[in-house]
Amino acid sequence: MAIPQADPGANYRAHRAEIDAAIARTLESGRYILGPEVEAFEAEFAAYCGVAHASGVGSGTEALTLALRAVGVGPGDEVITVAHTAVATVAAIEAAGARPVLVDVDPVFYTLDPARLDAAITTRTRAVIPVHLYGQPADLAPIRDWTRRHGLWLIEDAAQAHGAIYHGRRVGSWGDLACFSFYPTKNLGALGDGGMVVTDNADLAERVRLLRQYGWRVRYISHIPGTNSRLDELQAAVLRVKLRYLEVENERRRALARRYTSLLAGSDVIPPTERPDACHVYHLYVIRYARRDQLRAALHSQGIGSTVHYPVPVHLQPAYSHLRLGRAALPVSEGLSREVLSLPLYPEMSEEEVERVASIVLGCLGGV
Repeated sequence: MAIPQADPGANYRAHRAEIDAAIARTLESGRYILGPEVEAFEAEFAAYCGVAHASGVGSGTEALTLALRAVGVGPGDEVITVAHTAVATVAAIEAAGARPVLVDVDPVFYTLDPARLDAAITTRTRAVIPVHLYGQPADLAPIRDWTRRHGLWLIEDAAQAHGAIYHGRRVGSWGDLACFSFYPTKNLGALGDGGMVVTDNADLAERVRLLRQYGWRVRYISHIPGTNSRLDELQAAVLRVKLRYLEVENERRRALARRYTSLLAGSDVIPPTERPDACHVYHLYVIRYARRDQLRAALHSQGIGSTVHYPVPVHLQPAYSHLRLGRAALPVSEGLSREVLSLPLYPEMSEEEVERVASIVLGCLGGV
């Protein structure tokens, strides 16, 4: 029996009747771009996050780029973020015309280490983007305090953390803006690409909405230079269905993660650690193991899917060699890239499947 690392098709099948009905409703409406489904989903998602405004866009990457442009970040500016992240975070900064400045993550929770910020700031720094990696909230309180002290924008990359909670508030409600992805494997996943920018600031929300569609307030009249980055009606209709189940499915992820952690206790595998006073939503269940590649090969041989998130820190990738700070500049990020492994985890998994994966992991440890 093969067990994939992720299975977005299983989530569709779990809600097939409601999703098919939502798609049919949208097809019959004749409205396919920025219509009532997008408007309703924006209101529902904003309320879920605990913010006043949400703007649907084409992808999570574009959400970050538009958020940066909305606060005026552009050529000549610098934005601090982490190297241990999906490359999309850094690609979005460069798409806005700014220069990414990469700092290390902390070795326990794998998110931006606030202690690294002082060494990264320059006179050109305009914003900080902490990444809520794997579903784990970044340490937002000291990061927010630091950005306020220095007069910088705080933009949350919440692409992997729909529904995560930090100090009693959902991620997405801490920054000046926050950005989400609805890529199909996310906790809240579309049947294609999609993204969202959320904020409590009405002026920033209006600017994002202008930027996402050519700067239009009135059709064909551009008030500012914009682009085309719109969440379409079909995806919004699907996401409205799935949003109703997000809390239940996040709790299912957390229960399966707890089962993994219990089963792997006492082994050489390092399980994820949940930040105190936070709610990790386990977009991914990421373990650390010194001989990761051998373990992954052994799992593959027995039909167990796994993925490395992420195999090479951004500053060591060929496309971003201009960001390299020196071979040992980001030792935690570089160490993680050699050891992390994402085991299968999705709400439709059974406890028996988790037990099977854990049993095979434990059985492999002696032979790798």
